[in-house]
Amino acid sequence: MFNIFKYIRTHLRFIIVILYFTLAAILIVYLFPKQGKFRYEFQKGRPWMHEDLQAPFDFPIYKSQMELVKERDSVLRDFKPYYNYDKAVFSEQGEKFREVFGTRWKEYSLSEFRIPGEQQYFNSSGYRALRSLESYFEDHILNLLHQVYQKGIIDISANEEFSSERLYAVMIVRENIAEQVMIDALYTPKSAYEYLNRNINEELLSNKSLNIKRYRQFFEDFDVNDFIRVNVFYDQEKSKTISNSLLDEISLYRDKIQEGQRIISRGELVTPEKYQLLESLRIEYENQLGFITSQLVWVGKFILVFAALFVIFLFLYNLRHEILEDSLKTLFILMLVILTVFVASVTVRSNRINIYIIPFAILPIILRTFYDERLALFIHFIITILIGFFAPNSFEFVFLTFIAGIIAVFSLTNFNRRSRIVYTALLIFLTYGFVYLGISIVQEGNVRVIDYNNFAWFGVNSFLILLSFPMIFVFEKLFGFLSDATLMELSDTNQPLLRELAEKAPGTFQHSLQVANLAEDAIYRIGGNPLLIRTGALYHDIGKMLNPIYFIENQTSDINPHDRLSFEESAKIIIDHVEKGVEIAKKHNLPQPLIEFIRTHHGTTTVQYFYRSYIKKYPEESVDVKKFSYAGPKPFSKETAVLMMADAVEAASRSLKDMSTQSLENLVDGIIDAQLMEEQFNNADITFKNITTIKEVFRKRLKNIYHVRISYPA
Repeated sequence: MFNIFKYIRTHLRFIIVILYFTLAAILIVYLFPKQGKFRYEFQKGRPWMHEDLQAPFDFPIYKSQMELVKERDSVLRDFKPYYNYDKAVFSEQGEKFREVFGTRWKEYSLSEFRIPGEQQYFNSSGYRALRSLESYFEDHILNLLHQVYQKGIIDISANEEFSSERLYAVMIVRENIAEQVMIDALYTPKSAYEYLNRNINEELLSNKSLNIKRYRQFFEDFDVNDFIRVNVFYDQEKSKTISNSLLDEISLYRDKIQEGQRIISRGELVTPEKYQLLESLRIEYENQLGFITSQLVWVGKFILVFAALFVIFLFLYNLRHEILEDSLKTLFILMLVILTVFVASVTVRSNRINIYIIPFAILPIILRTFYDERLALFIHFIITILIGFFAPNSFEFVFLTFIAGIIAVFSLTNFNRRSRIVYTALLIFLTYGFVYLGISIVQEGNVRVIDYNNFAWFGVNSFLILLSFPMIFVFEKLFGFLSDATLMELSDTNQPLLRELAEKAPGTFQHSLQVANLAEDAIYRIGGNPLLIRTGALYHDIGKMLNPIYFIENQTSDINPHDRLSFEESAKIIIDHVEKGVEIAKKHNLPQPLIEFIRTHHGTTTVQYFYRSYIKKYPEESVDVKKFSYAGPKPFSKETAVLMMADAVEAASRSLKDMSTQSLENLVDGIIDAQLMEEQFNNADITFKNITTIKEVFRKRLKNIYHVRISYPA
């Protein structure tokens, strides 16, 4: 039992990583569709590469999406929307008309005929003709209004669901009875007004009354439009209910295949008809397989997902072992995998939007930003295959998505420029479109039948690629990563911390700039992150700000403060600049990768000057080497190792008295060889070939810095 607990404590980090992968596998399996997977792969326009296929059971032939769209369009085109007739509108407007017409007629008559008052107008027999004329026109116009309202006044433009251009008839419900009425048989507010005006004017012209001419002005001022209101109203709920019921009546099936009937033979071309037949069999097969053997299907899915994640584990274990040692980095990669599968699964299940709207290329972009191209492409490939198990047209999806991911990764060679992501998004759109066009031509053999709607999905996909920029920022803050964009900001010498370094320790600042140039050039040659090492070099000596005068590059006079100190005290001040630098970096919230440059740039080397001076002065005393040695740790990456070499070489070059080609070469070789002898780079992935290249770069750089003439053999 004790041995078990001891094993767990010793391998706890590894056990946690295994748990992460296991939980990720379970979650991904849960996200997979419930049904099984059709055993055959096929493509439109390609020969059937499997054995002769017969129907294993009865199944219907589904109509294609294009057929269903045509039938639905046909149903909606012939559908007549429902309107309700409201007879109360005429009653309200009729009463309003009587009241307004009578009042205005009386006022006009009193004014036009100079009648002394209402009493004379109503009681005098002489004005009886005027009242008779009023009654006649009131009844006449009211009768016209009744005719108009009886037919119905409708406003088609208010109905946005149906185009007025193709709407030729509607269903009007009167007293719970619906009847079809042609649009031409109904009035619009405009046509009703024109009809009433026309009839009133005709009556005015044909009326033989002696006083009629004196009322022409009255009818010109009287606006009959005030009494025209829509009385046929669109019933959206009823129209939607009935149209949906008609759409639901559309059959999803075209025909039926009997069990044992031949479907396709080996080598036979998969025509559009055969493709629809095979697609129908696939749908029914997967549904029945998921229903009948659901538990066994889950086991199969778990095996597939486990295999995919195990391959990712092997890749990390053999090529990027440092990621497995950091549980947070491992969790980040698995989280991206689960999130991508989740989004794809939800999209496929919804069956409302195309899967190509999902910007799958964001995944390799993010991974390439925080890791490297090889890891990004490998993870992208595995995820693409996983999603291909349930994505429509699996081969097409895998091919398109993987090619787009490759283009995304290799186009982002310089992510520190924001315009680069726009360029990448455009390339992804062109890649999707170009490759899809090729696949469609192979499958259809005719460019006119290609589904060009997919290009719109590709466009949205490419636009969503722009989300990678804010997502990278969020992941940086959540997981403590470092992107090129952040490194560009931090490498700006106008950063407050670098300005403070330049002010308090100008010699150290100049030294850091030279180290940055040396290290950047070397890492570019051997492979690595030039921007990371340059930024790390600028900050690696910030601990010297606290006691700048104790470092030779900041001493401008012959007075050396170390002369007043013991060798141990001087060594402690020199060594402490590393720990002080780490404290300053944490106080200013510098990212952890930059702090590692500060911590490792001297490794576990010894402060040689004070160490040798102590031995020379006290030859008989035993020396505690730890008092003269840096605490480390040793460099653990190419970037930190190259920075350590560049720092030592640049500092030593300042003390050279003989600036010649040979002296500079000896300096570079001696310092780097000494560091190798001390085994400072055993964990830094530095090869013999790397060392040779680094030496060549340093020699050439130093010769240029000190203007040493480069001599070549005759």
